[in-house]
Amino acid sequence: MKFNFLLTGLCLSSLSIQAQIANEVQKDTITSEVLDEVLVQAVRANSKTPVAFSNLNKKELAKRNLGQDIPVLMNFMPSVVTTTDAGNGVGYTGIRVRGSDGTRVNVTINGIPYNDAESHGSFWVNMPDFVSSVENLQLQRGVGTSTNGSGAFGASLNLLTDAYSYDANGEISNSFGSFNTRKHTVKFSTGLVNNTFELTGRLSNLYSDGYIDRASSKLHSYFLQGTFVNEGTLLKALVFGGNEKTYQAWNGLEESDITKYGRRFNTSGMYFDNDGKMQFYNNETDNYKQDHYQLHWNEKWNEYWNTSIAVHYTKGFGYYENYKADEDLADYNITPVEVNGETQDKSDMIRRKYLDNQFYGITFSAQYIKNNLELLFGGAANTYDGDHFGEVLWIRSQPQSTFPQEYYRDNSTKNDINGYAKATYTVNDQWIFYSDLQLRNVSYKANGNDTGLVNDTFNFFNPKAGLTYKINPNNQTYFSYARAHREPNRTDYENGNPKPEKLNDFEIGWRYASEKLSLNVNGYYMLYKDQLVLTGALNDVGAAIRENSGDSYRLGLEIDGTWQFAKKWQINPSVTLSSNKNSDYKAQINGEMVSLGDTNISFSPNVIVGNALTFNPVNQLNISWLTKFVGEQYMGNTDSDASKLDSYFTNDISINYEIPLTKWFKSITFNVLANNIFNVKYISNGFYYTYDDDYSVPGTIITKDGAGYYPQAQFNILGGVSLKF
Repeated sequence: MKFNFLLTGLCLSSLSIQAQIANEVQKDTITSEVLDEVLVQAVRANSKTPVAFSNLNKKELAKRNLGQDIPVLMNFMPSVVTTTDAGNGVGYTGIRVRGSDGTRVNVTINGIPYNDAESHGSFWVNMPDFVSSVENLQLQRGVGTSTNGSGAFGASLNLLTDAYSYDANGEISNSFGSFNTRKHTVKFSTGLVNNTFELTGRLSNLYSDGYIDRASSKLHSYFLQGTFVNEGTLLKALVFGGNEKTYQAWNGLEESDITKYGRRFNTSGMYFDNDGKMQFYNNETDNYKQDHYQLHWNEKWNEYWNTSIAVHYTKGFGYYENYKADEDLADYNITPVEVNGETQDKSDMIRRKYLDNQFYGITFSAQYIKNNLELLFGGAANTYDGDHFGEVLWIRSQPQSTFPQEYYRDNSTKNDINGYAKATYTVNDQWIFYSDLQLRNVSYKANGNDTGLVNDTFNFFNPKAGLTYKINPNNQTYFSYARAHREPNRTDYENGNPKPEKLNDFEIGWRYASEKLSLNVNGYYMLYKDQLVLTGALNDVGAAIRENSGDSYRLGLEIDGTWQFAKKWQINPSVTLSSNKNSDYKAQINGEMVSLGDTNISFSPNVIVGNALTFNPVNQLNISWLTKFVGEQYMGNTDSDASKLDSYFTNDISINYEIPLTKWFKSITFNVLANNIFNVKYISNGFYYTYDDDYSVPGTIITKDGAGYYPQAQFNILGGVSLKF
């Protein structure tokens, strides 16, 4: 019964395909009223594009915007699995799409790359409450369209910041909830002064203790945007950023810890004092500040041509601090001292690791539309420059007058240049042809002790092509092929001699739209060469370790839609069924390299199902029952039972009620989000490792398994009030 209900279910985020098609037709004819959309047209898909995608608009995002990060707000989109270190969606959060982790999800903001150039990750904790300044977002699954930044190997996520408003307005939002979670946001807009200039801004302050012990988050962010619009001209200048201080929770928990201390225990900062008593270092924190600057110029020259150019600069600086027990001093270039006649070559210490980096560049595009032909040309040139260095602040066994002491410093640079050309040709009333060609050049240099000397250059050619066939006004089908390449990240170099990845992505789909029902069905076959799969293991700072797996594939079926089955009732279901395999996978077991045949790719559940059942009893009130089922998954690639994460099924309730007002304020909105209402003890993420034990028989090595987990919060609730004026 439960599974039957799930199979009716998915995604709060699914838009009516009919509405999508209508909106995209309007966007195809660029006017001054939709110039904001030009910021993202180069990286967006529309109804003519033969790829799988889903959209979320500002209104939908606002329903659950009570302090949780963007990945958590996307939890009910097709093929999406989310997780959070602190357990409650505040602080460090992650997203996987079709089993591909966040380093493979290409993220752009107004067409500007957001992924960290070295790690490929998107650290949403550096931009708390950014969703309050997002007009809409689009998630493309698979390779998608050509975009700026690192290549998409699981999905592309692009965000458009607030569109300009004709009228002055403001908003004050406050929310509170479980685990001492609170968010305070103030927004304003001048409206278009003289129908030409608008200034909008936001300040946000978030705090949470986290579900996991001491996994606290102290987060601040800002957003300021100036817009000039005049007939076919749009100029936008943006400054936004954030400052975060989070107590680390990225260590996770081994099963023995859960059994002994409970699922909320946090090993980060743990040590034992001279009396053997367990203590926790109070500054085991991650601290980072990041500021973004963007300047956009969009111009509609005539009825056929429009152009877009943007320059950007991002500055980041921060560190994380750790208490490390019984460290080898030689690893820190520290000379041991003699204490009571004994040389102390190991000691407890406190260290900091710093990152001081900058990222800057230019993106550009030109669009030509005439009759049945749409052409889009564009490209980008971006540079990353990062300094990595570390300090020892304190050592138990040595005089403190000699500290802090720097123990390493290295630099890395990365240049990324790409150019692309896209064409959409409407052959007749039924057939639409799509092509997309991209050339990308990447050069990466590093000189760290962990990475070794790196001086690599990659040249990638990424072609894409597809056909869309309109059967009738309600039905269309499509087929596409895309080839993509991707360079290794910094952690890959630290763990070996990685190869770049290659992917052939085949997509076939059907879209149906009527007045009350829309349905998307998409099949995909993603064939990889040298895919860098997650091994399940983590390095000493919580970063995931990957390795080239040779041949592998992801084969799946995605179904999502919207059905208004009664006047006041609607469901938004999604189902993903998939098979994700390494072909002829080899692993080191008991001292020998063993072929394990076809094995499951790590962190790739075969079943993902979701649903939003929404009831609108009266105007301005909606109540949604949100469900999510994620099937069992392996945290490693050897199909070891020790690496298996159990399936889980969660249920949330969302209530939104807006009251129009006539004096002082335009409206007051009440939001309530009750998460995991059945108090399920579930785990959405973890780590897996193997280790060798030597036994009494000489030369005998027995490989053993180990695993750790990131427990997620049981029942918790958030509530908020927003005043608009």
